[in-house]
Amino acid sequence: MSNIADERGVPVEQMFSAIASRYDLLNRVLSAGRDRVWRRRAIAATLLPPPGRLLDVCTGTADMALEAARQFPGADILGVDFSPAMIALGQGKVARAGLAGRIRLQVAPAEALPVPGSGFDAATIAFGLRNVPDRARALREMHRVLRPGGRAVILEFTTPPGRVFRRLYLWYFHRVLPRIGRLVSGHATAYSYLPASVADFPPPEGLSAWMREAGFTGVDYRLLTGGIVAIHVGVKGQGSGDESRSRKIRNSNFEIRA
Repeated sequence: MSNIADERGVPVEQMFSAIASRYDLLNRVLSAGRDRVWRRRAIAATLLPPPGRLLDVCTGTADMALEAARQFPGADILGVDFSPAMIALGQGKVARAGLAGRIRLQVAPAEALPVPGSGFDAATIAFGLRNVPDRARALREMHRVLRPGGRAVILEFTTPPGRVFRRLYLWYFHRVLPRIGRLVSGHATAYSYLPASVADFPPPEGLSAWMREAGFTGVDYRLLTGGIVAIHVGVKGQGSGDESRSRKIRNSNFEIRA
């Protein structure tokens, strides 16, 4: 299977492969370490049942997969990403953590997941959906691979709702972050791409609508860190009566363990 399902993804994959060696460092620096907290809460929101199977889409260097292994010791985890360089670095991290028997990583695109349907209890994607050319197809693929009752959890950047904080955040995001990113990564455009891709992405309500169109029920989201990121949760329905259960599902979506 090709690592690219849509030719529009070729330059994006090349960009991420070019910055792969500095990717983790930049995540820590540019988020002041908050990215670890966001990932931890996103994984907790999967409410993965024991022993559980989890698929992490756009896994990058496997931070989400490693966090899932920490929170759910019996889980079987598969991470996929379209960047071979990212997957290679992730495999090294998994091996050093002694988790090669529980975490498998594979080069594959989000729009054509290399797994049968209805095989996972949870599917996650952190800061990756923006980078997928065909986002609707990727969401349908996440829905396809989940078992009935399985949960999709999407962690993504958004724009803060508060007027004062939003102005400060946008100044940092558009003026400061790209300069730091260029300095640390050595890549001329990668961290100008980040704010541009966020600006081109729908607000949480729009992403929630996409998830419903892909077939998810009980869709809900929660803002973190003043609203600069959001955790979205949706459930693959059991069949008849899905809508009548949606309120109960929404109320349980954010039983997040610290």
